[in-house]
Amino acid sequence: MSKKDYYDVLGVSKGATADELKKAYRKLARQYHPDVNKDNEEAADKFKECSEAYEVLSDEQKRAQYDQFGHAAFENGGAGGYGQGGFGGGFGGGGMEDIFDMFFGGQGGRRGGRPNNGPQRGADLRFDLDITFEEAAFGVEKEISLYREETCGHCKGEGAEPGSKVETCSECHGSGYVNFVQNTMFGQVQSSKPCPKCGGQGKIISEPCKECRGKGTVKKNKQIKVKIPAGVDDGSRLRVASEGEAGAKGGPHGDLYVYLYVKPHKFFEREGTTIYCEVPINIVQATLGAEIKVPTLEGQVVMKIPEGTQPGKVMRLKGKGVPSLRGGTRGDQLVRIKVVVPTKLSEKQKTALQEFADISKDNINPEEKGFLDKIKGLFK
Repeated sequence: MSKKDYYDVLGVSKGATADELKKAYRKLARQYHPDVNKDNEEAADKFKECSEAYEVLSDEQKRAQYDQFGHAAFENGGAGGYGQGGFGGGFGGGGMEDIFDMFFGGQGGRRGGRPNNGPQRGADLRFDLDITFEEAAFGVEKEISLYREETCGHCKGEGAEPGSKVETCSECHGSGYVNFVQNTMFGQVQSSKPCPKCGGQGKIISEPCKECRGKGTVKKNKQIKVKIPAGVDDGSRLRVASEGEAGAKGGPHGDLYVYLYVKPHKFFEREGTTIYCEVPINIVQATLGAEIKVPTLEGQVVMKIPEGTQPGKVMRLKGKGVPSLRGGTRGDQLVRIKVVVPTKLSEKQKTALQEFADISKDNINPEEKGFLDKIKGLFK
């Protein structure tokens, strides 16, 4: 069965930006994630499908290969083999290996064609995790739930019912493959294929395990604690070693990759280790100066507003930003001053401002010498 186009899987156009790809993937991943679709194989397949599509299209190099070669870019060693080889790509780019494919149905003479009967490493897993702005800044430990392949506890991963008989395959003598000779235009060629008697396993199991049905692994929910360091940002990726799928035949687990998505903050914005915010003050505080309370990630601090502060002035709170992932330093918090002009005044306030206007006559210029002295006299 042919694979669906990766762009169609994510529901985006071929000209989609990185942000559009990310948004489309996150929506689908939340919809089909195994944690919210337990025992739903169709949802699990769709989750794997959209994860595979995003993994390719979010990587500029892989996306370029996919746009040029389609799914074939990642088959038989990837697009790097196209246009190379001893025949200059004349047979579709695969060289001598593709010629053997044409004559022997893909079973002869290829590197890696023989089955691997030894321990095999488990597959890597991906988990998308939403965290708060503060959790990203200061770090946190989260417990996540994974639905993954675990080594069968009943048969210890052997695939056979405990106490049952397991024999070495008499056909392949435990190798998992058999050799055969074919006559071709090049002469006789010896090739190999998976053993038809044992299915390439190298052994005959008389009684498969009742729990895993001979597979050696079973699907289970696993609770895993993930330590998120201080200073991570939106889109950061954490590798948790050996927390992926269980390996086959006693092989090691794969790795778990946790992709972090930071929720927007209602007051702060962030760029690297620097935090930005906007704080409103009134015209009296801007003119005469004041001490105001400013929110930070660790609570409020007092900040001094100098007299004559202009709208849009940016002030710095040293060391109130986000810690660096490399350690040792911490960013700053930049505070943009917003001077708020009142829209509703009492009669007394209107009278006071009118008095100021009369004193200043028709030349109310903020840069005029003595302007601050005049307004100080009005409000003090």
